[in-house]
Amino acid sequence: MWRGFLVLFLLATSAIAADARPRQINPIPFAHEPCSVLDGRPCTPSYCSPLEPGPCIPEIDYPYGQNLQLTIESVPSEADRAKYRKPDHDLDTIGDLFAELRTCWSPPADNARAGMQMAVRFSFNKAGGLIGPPRLTFATAGVPADIRTSYLNAINSSLKACLPLKFTSNLGGALAGRPIAIRYVDNRQIGQ
Repeated sequence: MWRGFLVLFLLATSAIAADARPRQINPIPFAHEPCSVLDGRPCTPSYCSPLEPGPCIPEIDYPYGQNLQLTIESVPSEADRAKYRKPDHDLDTIGDLFAELRTCWSPPADNARAGMQMAVRFSFNKAGGLIGPPRLTFATAGVPADIRTSYLNAINSSLKACLPLKFTSNLGGALAGRPIAIRYVDNRQIGQ
């Protein structure tokens, strides 16, 4: 009986000692290799276990998150001027979509207010049209109703002037129905 315990003890310690060797992890982020619980190697992009001393590789953030948010300024800064150029091809990336939406914006000439901010939320269909009208989600506090209305009308007319957007089939399928939030910032020097 003691021999059986000794054999089990030796097998357990040899398994722990064999498993204590350093593990190789694929250094390429998101190299989604198929793996199994029974494999003797870690899975990427992350591998962690409370029972193993192995390293963890954290998920790397994509440049655009699950919620598509965009800020559009009436007068872009010098560093951001390249982002305000209209793409000369069908929209294939989210960056192309954002550039197209930036070029569509034309702030109101009448009833304008310096520092005015307004945010809307809407979705596109596969063909590049809007699914319903944009919904107002934020407006600068203390602004009279007529100024808010003029900005909302400017947003609606700017978006309608650009529609339908020319999506590639891949981008159209990926964006269809996903909410997009745009914050418009009127940073013009008005009245000076």
